Amino acid sequence: MLERPQFNENNVKILCEMGGKNAEMLMNIYVKRLEKGGVYTLFDEKNETAFLLLGGKLAFDWGSGSAETAYRENPFQKTPYALHVCRGTKVTVTALEDSEFIIEQTDNEMEFEPVFYTPEKCLYQEFGATQWQGTGKRTCATMFDLSNAPYSNMVLGEVFHNPGRWSSYPPHYHPQPEVYYFRFDYPQGFGAAFMGDDVQKSTDGSFICIQPNNAHQQVCAPGYTMYYVWMIRHLDGDPWDKTRIYEPEHEWLANAD
Repeated sequence: MLERPQFNENNVKILCEMGGKNAEMLMNIYVKRLEKGGVYTLFDEKNETAFLLLGGKLAFDWGSGSAETAYRENPFQKTPYALHVCRGTKVTVTALEDSEFIIEQTDNEMEFEPVFYTPEKCLYQEFGATQWQGTGKRTCATMFDLSNAPYSNMVLGEVFHNPGRWSSYPPHYHPQPEVYYFRFDYPQGFGAAFMGDDVQKSTDGSFICIQPNNAHQQVCAPGYTMYYVWMIRHLDGDPWDKTRIYEPEHEWLANAD
């Protein structure tokens, strides 16, 4: 289901909550706004947490003398900065400019050292450039997944989606739940989000919860650039390992020129 939530009185947009809204996604996902000079502190004894900067300038402090500053004018700049910490880690986020960031959490008993991801540490991949007459060309950035963070129960990445093109294509599915959070370069920008046979209009600030084993793909209207954060929860004993199960009738597209 696609939703268009608003920021509440605490400048928080709630997408998912374990044990609450969209609990079947098995994650807490929030979007947080901080005005310049604002401070946000998080300490969670149960959940691992990732913070991804969408726009603005933030100072991250996770104790032990560790601190980093991140700047990103807007999410359409291919300069992702993210902090990933295990449970029991106190993180203080200070806004050096008006800023917006997304928080992804899930339960995880494992302990690991905090990792601060910069653009140089992220994996960039281009897909679809030589297929389907370029109509599926997009850039995918992965902060962490099973390959570089096997201790995590989550996956975090971004897609930079060109106007009039498709992504998450060909139609595919996987057993693990996934959430997309959409932004457009113009407030009136739009696209379409597919989940199974359900098709809904994606707009700036909307999100979709992709149920396990539901085929999904996206398209963006010509003239508008779309960006989305993709977040996956590994399943116990069945982690997402770049898992893409194509719908049989469309599988031929995967290797088509």
